[in-house]
Amino acid sequence: MARHKVEISGVNTASMKVLSSEETENLFRRMKENDPTAREELIEGNLKLVLSILKRFNRRNENLDDLFQVGCIGLVKAIDNFDISHGVKLSTYAVPMILGEVKRYLRDNNSVRVSRSLKDLAYNSLKEKERLTLEQGKEVPLEEVAKSLGVKDYEVITALDSMKSPVSIFEPIYNDGGDTIYLCDQIEDKKVASSDMDINLALDNAINDLEEREKYIIDERYIMGKTQMEIATELGISQAQISRLEKNAINTLKKVLK
Repeated sequence: MARHKVEISGVNTASMKVLSSEETENLFRRMKENDPTAREELIEGNLKLVLSILKRFNRRNENLDDLFQVGCIGLVKAIDNFDISHGVKLSTYAVPMILGEVKRYLRDNNSVRVSRSLKDLAYNSLKEKERLTLEQGKEVPLEEVAKSLGVKDYEVITALDSMKSPVSIFEPIYNDGGDTIYLCDQIEDKKVASSDMDINLALDNAINDLEEREKYIIDERYIMGKTQMEIATELGISQAQISRLEKNAINTLKKVLK
């Protein structure tokens, strides 16, 4: 997201208001009493929440204005269905709904042709994950989503993976201040005998010697292809911590394999 851009869909991001908890509760009470301006004030006072979520998609080649409008749809749905009597913050309730709207938009506008049945399963998986997350108040694993839908784990994973946008083979995947490693560097050349058993065994041993959390991060990043933000959400820590742990693990592997 360009730092110099301060206007999205005609809204000046620099002047966006942020409501306090007291102001939010008061506006919901006014909204319940059919105050015609309360709903509009709630929407305007939470636009920065939509903007913060869009930062997760800042590397995609999508129109930011379109994503912002889609995110606002999720925000409006959250506000219309929110109940302050449950004692939950609006942001806690709204984030999954905003994310869901943005992900559905990106899925439906994916440039890769995906079968209708696979799209339906991906949509149902996202919807069920949102429901379970709101119900339990925490991120739920895909295994639990699959069980709730009555399908196999791999079917849910395959469906959700099919909704991801294509990635350029020249996408940078790692940079420690030296030479950048691109995705194409990780693609095996079948014409070259790259299955040297000694190297593979050394690598396996080196990975097994990593701390459990570092090993998990390396597996999720370079085997499952997840982003640092996705792993941070799963582990309940910051993206900066994931980045530090990943760098430590890679440095450890480099030392062992030298």
